[in-house]
Amino acid sequence: MALIHHTTLKPTKVELLAGWLPTRRWYHGPAAPELVKAGGFRLDDPEGQVGIEFMVVTEGSAAYLVPLTYRAAPLDGAEHALIGTMEHGVLGTRWTYDGCHDPVLTAGLAALIEGRAAAQAQSVTDTPDREVARGYTGAGPLPGLGAPADTDENTEFAVADGGPVLRLRRVLTPGSLPRADAAGYVTGAWQRPDGTRAGALFAALEPR
Repeated sequence: MALIHHTTLKPTKVELLAGWLPTRRWYHGPAAPELVKAGGFRLDDPEGQVGIEFMVVTEGSAAYLVPLTYRAAPLDGAEHALIGTMEHGVLGTRWTYDGCHDPVLTAGLAALIEGRAAAQAQSVTDTPDREVARGYTGAGPLPGLGAPADTDENTEFAVADGGPVLRLRRVLTPGSLPRADAAGYVTGAWQRPDGTRAGALFAALEPR
């Protein structure tokens, strides 16, 4: 169970992302974004060492899904995925990564789709996020995921042994749902700039 600390972060997560998001292929907003943290959820690391967060940020009317991991030390071999470091008021320096390149997060995402893990509220300790839904039609655990590859809209992971593709929606489309041929999915919600709630497909296992 992740313990949520209500303390200071320097820079803040949104400040860190404001410099990184414009470098991503799937980001289609201005070069100097005015980001707002609008929603998302957390997953628990079974080892209790890595913070895992699926954050939704908005820039105007556009919404982006940004999976993040927070570590107490650098992740070996993941220099290309480092977004930056933050100073946490309780935990000290936290190395922040694009979680699609962190095996702890990808394992957690697979466990969520399969139903072996539960989405947790972003800002409250030990509280399920009831706005997150998932489904899975497979008969067993997902095979291993390949290296992530960004497209104009998604980050995609090929599933081993000729299986489907896991597509993580980076650009969120309000009201979107999994395709009929999807073998698994995750949906979630966030707050629009006008204060209303929006829901969308976050990730799906789809045929190649």
